[in-house]
Amino acid sequence: MSSSGDDYFISRQKQIERKKRILTVVGVASFLGSTVFGVVNLIQQPSQQSQPRNLSVEEKLKQQAQGYELVLQREPNNQVALEKLSIARLHLKDTKGAIALMEKLVQQHPERQDYKTVLEQVKKQQGNSAVDK
Repeated sequence: MSSSGDDYFISRQKQIERKKRILTVVGVASFLGSTVFGVVNLIQQPSQQSQPRNLSVEEKLKQQAQGYELVLQREPNNQVALEKLSIARLHLKDTKGAIALMEKLVQQHPERQDYKTVLEQVKKQQGNSAVDK
């Protein structure tokens, strides 16, 4: 009985060792697979993000301005679009276009003192730059 008991324990021990090896191989394969997947994503990410980063500030402002112009085509009196487009035009050094938009804002919202103040400042700056030239 002792030899059959020993045989059982030996065969049981071999089964346990075999299962350990299988689990070790599966674990290592899983680890390597996830590492490769992470590295591939890491490599692809910069190439995908580099395209939007190539746009200059001026190009981004032009795109924003075009978006606000589209909004104003549908809604000519949209206050937010008028404000943002005038700011974008100021940054793009289109002071005449910005002044026209600000004048429209002042006409539509005469109670807004900030619109009047900014309009006066921009006109003053345009007058100063015209004198400098």
